Amino acid sequence: MNYRIFAILALVLTINACSKKSNPPADNPPVVTPPVAVTPIISLPAGWKMATGFMTGFPAGIQLYSFDSIFNAQKIKAYCLAYDSKITSFEFKPVLSATAKTPSQFFAEETGITLACINGGYFGGNQSFSLVKYNNIVTSPNIKSVTRTFNGNNTAYYPTRGAFGVSSTGTPSVAWVYNVGAGNDLIYSYPSPSPNAVNSSPQPQPTETFPAGGAVWNTTAAIGGSPVLIKNNNIQITDAEELISINNTTSRPRSAIGYLSNGIVLILAVEGDNAPNYPGIHLADLASLLKTLGCTEALNLDGGGSTSLVVNSTKTVRPGDNGVERPVVSAVLIKRK
Repeated sequence: MNYRIFAILALVLTINACSKKSNPPADNPPVVTPPVAVTPIISLPAGWKMATGFMTGFPAGIQLYSFDSIFNAQKIKAYCLAYDSKITSFEFKPVLSATAKTPSQFFAEETGITLACINGGYFGGNQSFSLVKYNNIVTSPNIKSVTRTFNGNNTAYYPTRGAFGVSSTGTPSVAWVYNVGAGNDLIYSYPSPSPNAVNSSPQPQPTETFPAGGAVWNTTAAIGGSPVLIKNNNIQITDAEELISINNTTSRPRSAIGYLSNGIVLILAVEGDNAPNYPGIHLADLASLLKTLGCTEALNLDGGGSTSLVVNSTKTVRPGDNGVERPVVSAVLIKRK
């Protein structure tokens, strides 16, 4: 009898053990690693956010931000590329083309690893009116003279127009400049623009000694534009002195470049000519927008239908020419060396 009880107990234990082994383990939810939060390399004002969809494969030290909100009582859409100029693996490369090309074409045709491209300075036909300098070689100067009417006559004026450049160590600067002398390689910068004014007698042609305080501009790469928007941490829009009229007080697409006190460079494109959604922005608000982003110095680039910022081969703002990119003759590329 005891043997029978023992056998029954053994059989029950065996069945229970087999039953436990045959039951699948309870489902365990997969371990999900949360995405690593990316800290912005600049302090983002309200309304700005990281545009991560454009940043696939971006190295550390360069980021894109987007804005689609109200600024100074007007709805605007903008993108801002920021990169740390102290990182020597980044290259600031202004380029000039003998024939006009879209920023997307500039981007696609560039060799190496290109991260972003924005339109450059002013032009007419296939001629650049703005400075283009790369690797210490000037391929186009800022325009040396413009014609304005004075006392009923066409008169030559010699404006010191704005430019943005970087030194051999990547240090950025914004200045009023003039290509001094017969050639174009010697560029002088001045602490203030030559005080030209419409309907006033023109100022002398700039030299090493005029305007006062001039010095050789220590840059290896530079792009010209106009006007200067921010200088010495103050909004200082010098369109009058630079003799530039670009629908300054109306809302248009705009392009600009500047930098923070820590050397981080900002490249900004504001969408426009897209009413009623995004009419654009005027120069005073453009300067204010750059100031809120922390710019201590900034320069306006060619805007209007020329405005186009391409990041990772993709257009950001909708171009102002009915959504079609305008061919331009100069552009700025941000690359990896």
